[in-house]
Amino acid sequence: MTRRLRVLLLFGGRSAEHDVSRVTAAAVAGALDPDRYEVVPVAITPEGRWLLAGEARAALEGARAELPSEFKVEGVPVTEAPDPAEPALVPLDARAPDAPAATDVDVVMPLLHGPYGEDGTVQGLFELADLPYVGAGVLASALGMDKVAMKAAFHAAGLTTARWLTFRDGHDRAAFADRAAAELGLPCFVKPANMGSSVGVSKAHDRDELDAAIEGALGFDEWILVEEAIVGREIEVGILGDDPPEASVPGEVVPGDEFYTYADKYEDDAVQLLTPAPLSAAEADEVRALAVRAFESCRGEAMARVDFFLSEERGFLVNELNTIPGFTRISMYPKLWEASGLAYPKLIERLVELAIERFNDKQRSQTAIDSRLLDPGDDG
Repeated sequence: MTRRLRVLLLFGGRSAEHDVSRVTAAAVAGALDPDRYEVVPVAITPEGRWLLAGEARAALEGARAELPSEFKVEGVPVTEAPDPAEPALVPLDARAPDAPAATDVDVVMPLLHGPYGEDGTVQGLFELADLPYVGAGVLASALGMDKVAMKAAFHAAGLTTARWLTFRDGHDRAAFADRAAAELGLPCFVKPANMGSSVGVSKAHDRDELDAAIEGALGFDEWILVEEAIVGREIEVGILGDDPPEASVPGEVVPGDEFYTYADKYEDDAVQLLTPAPLSAAEADEVRALAVRAFESCRGEAMARVDFFLSEERGFLVNELNTIPGFTRISMYPKLWEASGLAYPKLIERLVELAIERFNDKQRSQTAIDSRLLDPGDDG
């Protein structure tokens, strides 16, 4: 019998998106094929403590219990004791005899949203530990997390975005608010530079709201972004792989609120996710090509969701790129690929394969470099 791959699910984290990550991990654990994979849960608390063994299992079980029925798929029986004949959770416990080491896994799947997980920090840790991992590398993760750097990368690639201004805490807030209102107009959007899931994002309709929004966003990050408000449709495209990257069919987000808020995404169940989006064939082709360009401008790898506005006057404008998009069964990224013919469990399998392929390619490249350094030959 072929040995099952051991997949370490890293979830939770120190960001404001901790609970979103927990639910995502439970959904992924339930979708991994029990005949092919073992699941190693590792949780990070909001305080930054890493939980292994029974504590990690309990965190995953708790998240599993919170899943609505439409999130659940057949797979790992997270709420039941593992059966040797069934897919087993393999908790890491250094105190147990013959326990696997923390690095004794085949691949890591980071399901951490926001800072300290989606921003290149844990990706750097995996690189140092010489472990294969799912998703973007250090550079793309950092660019995809920092909205200021991301916008600069988009513009360097000739992509059109909404107009924006940036501000760093410690400078004159009133003067910046005056400039933003004058140059971008009201209403406008205020966002922390390093945050996801619309956490800390506000729409300011007047100067008082703008001042409050700036103060609120600075509570999440010392750098913030103020963008002009775009009247248009919200279109999203999933990217898979990177040599070459494949683009999914486009989807459309129809917010239940004035814009796509955190509550709209995860609490109120008012948003509509249309897959595929009602676009013409020409529009669909255009936005898929733009999504690939946006992905490549940030040196994306393996997966991302690229978000756009579609304005009647200005066409498609790139909004942002998410390197670890929402990944429950009913999140937009998996729904986009399901609409493109790739079911949720198969999507996860493909991401695991891509992680191992990329790792093996890097190992071969490093071996070749080491050989040249040890035996430079005539080039020396």
